[in-house]
Amino acid sequence: MKNQTTHHFIDINGVNIFYREAGPKDAPTLVLLHGYPASSFMFRNLINQLSDKYHLIAADYPGYGRSEQPTIADFAYTFDNYASIIEGLLSKLAITKYSLYLMDYGAPVGWRIAAKHPERIDTLIVQNGCAYEEGLQTFWDPIKAYWKDKNDKEAEDTLRTFHNPDGLKWQYTHGVADTTLISPDNWEMDLRHLERLENDRIQLDMFYDYGTNPPKYPEWQKYFRDHNPEMLIVYGKNDYIFPVAGAEAYKKDVKNLEYHLFEGGHFVLESHGDVIAETIKDFLDRKVKR
Repeated sequence: MKNQTTHHFIDINGVNIFYREAGPKDAPTLVLLHGYPASSFMFRNLINQLSDKYHLIAADYPGYGRSEQPTIADFAYTFDNYASIIEGLLSKLAITKYSLYLMDYGAPVGWRIAAKHPERIDTLIVQNGCAYEEGLQTFWDPIKAYWKDKNDKEAEDTLRTFHNPDGLKWQYTHGVADTTLISPDNWEMDLRHLERLENDRIQLDMFYDYGTNPPKYPEWQKYFRDHNPEMLIVYGKNDYIFPVAGAEAYKKDVKNLEYHLFEGGHFVLESHGDVIAETIKDFLDRKVKR
């Protein structure tokens, strides 16, 4: 029997954070970390599919979804801060052991947490998220230019197109054989938070701060080698943002790896959610002690 999803707001580090929760609280926990330019809304179906046997937590980062968007003057929009927010949420909810689902921006958020607290990690599930230079290809060229020069107006103008209406739709539909499977509600929901005052600048700040992640790749890869976490990869093989070479790269360092590619794009849950949910259930049933 599925458990209904509940919706909550909670103060974390002085920021009002929205999160979704479902499943028995005494069951193993899976923390779902969303990507750009989305929110916990991207996990709405997966939460329902897994809530019969697992405890699901999915929060919106500050400036995304329904979480508060502090002014840039009052809050540093960085991956370090996002990781601190998620850590603070789990601490307030007294969750000390969990699996992480890492997608896009959720990957560098989650890798920070996992490398800092390896003893807390049951398993890792990676969906179109990066920890290797091989995953940063052509799409990243204007972002890399922005890392070199934050005053590069040409790069900045290109980056803005990623979260305009056409750019949002492209992120959801590129690489998808049957785009009728992709609900337009996705980019309409994203637009709601992206159109808030100052949010465009927040997105640019996050693009710039993504430059702090590649220097940490060796540390995270060492975490994989030293701690041998159980890892499941469920990856849209046609992703242009984080191409499949980035998924293949995990094989270099992760011994306990189960690897699945699907004929989808960046947001592969939208086109292959049912089979991915079944793959995750099988993995967690085998790997996590109840």
